[in-house]
Amino acid sequence: MAEILIVDDDDLIRDTLYELLSPEYLCRTAETAEKALARLEAETFDVVLTDISMPGLSGLELLGRVLQNYPKTPVIIVSGISDQEHAEGLIKLGAFDYLLKPFRLETVEASVKRAIDYRRQVLLNSDGVPKRNENASGMQDDDNDNTDWQLLGD
Repeated sequence: MAEILIVDDDDLIRDTLYELLSPEYLCRTAETAEKALARLEAETFDVVLTDISMPGLSGLELLGRVLQNYPKTPVIIVSGISDQEHAEGLIKLGAFDYLLKPFRLETVEASVKRAIDYRRQVLLNSDGVPKRNENASGMQDDDNDNTDWQLLGD
């Protein structure tokens, strides 16, 4: 069973994501990026799903540390900032996907499933590093189609 780390300082969002994903995945939660980093040191996760705005370390800082220390673990960013340039910037920094609050539950489920599939491909790849255009986030570098982002912003 795939393991998901859900990081959000908002109890309602964190609990909602846990309830949504726990029937299919082994979910752990953290209310801060600092607690998430401690969990990452102790356990292996297939996906990190994190809010971007939190007290203490931000989700952006968490993204950087996950990319540096756990480069095969996709990070899905959740944010209330509905700016396409912001979303594309996070993807370019290494986020697997960008989900806009308020999000649709089925959008979260689909993004997590893609991230798990992506991680499996990375682990199967002999060099462990996927080609950039293998990113399943829907915001590939070689494609100017913004359809997925627009769906997230609905």
